[in-house]
Amino acid sequence: MAGELPRGEFFAGLFTLGCVSGLASRIIQSINRLGWADALFNTFEISAVVWISCAAGVSLVLRDRTIGVRSSELAMGAGFVFLVILPIGPLSWLAVTVLSLYIIISTNVALYRRGAFILLAATVPMLWSRLLFQFFANPILQIDASLVGWILGTHRSGDIVEFGDGSGVLVILPSCSSLANVSLAFLCWVTVSQLVCHKKSAYDLFWCLMACISVIAVNVTRISVQGLSQWHYATFHSPWSDAVANTLILGLIVGFSVLGVRHELFRRI
Repeated sequence: MAGELPRGEFFAGLFTLGCVSGLASRIIQSINRLGWADALFNTFEISAVVWISCAAGVSLVLRDRTIGVRSSELAMGAGFVFLVILPIGPLSWLAVTVLSLYIIISTNVALYRRGAFILLAATVPMLWSRLLFQFFANPILQIDASLVGWILGTHRSGDIVEFGDGSGVLVILPSCSSLANVSLAFLCWVTVSQLVCHKKSAYDLFWCLMACISVIAVNVTRISVQGLSQWHYATFHSPWSDAVANTLILGLIVGFSVLGVRHELFRRI
């Protein structure tokens, strides 16, 4: 009976289904584009931050043992499942967004809200930043190109930057944009702060901004090195170079997030 069903299990089950469906769609796309080996090496083009955040959010929701699911919530669950089972990946993240907002707005249970905040943040890099890019791709890429051109001291036209030695031009492609990693920095901050039950502080914006700025700095520096010359581009535009940059970015966003919640974290240790 719905009245005897633990709410944590009910909502955690829905979130799990939504995340698995959304991630599976990205995994399939990655395998089709790169092949099994390269897709696996690149963690199916899904950041470790996303994997961990989805697991953490579901885990927090599951820990609540309150009994009683309302009939309206069962109907909502049915609508959620309908969206998730459709073979359209973004719909799964849209469903996760709506369910997260419902929990945040409708309940005061701390575990629910903390888990829902993390899962809502997970939809930013998986759906909303990509949607934002679709509408504002040109100005977003031009920001990266402007920073690269400023570092190299060369001419820029739109998203095209002249090589440092004048031997050609470098085009800033969507896959090189800083936006995706900025959204990961935001997700990492939300995940870490919610996991340790961080008390809001005036310094929160500072630490989150530092994580985002560090991401932009690493990404722009990486592109600038590639833009020094044709040789630099051929040498450093590779999966291994990207792996090094992504590892550095991951370390920085985790590091700044941990610094921001150090008081709660050290108290737990």
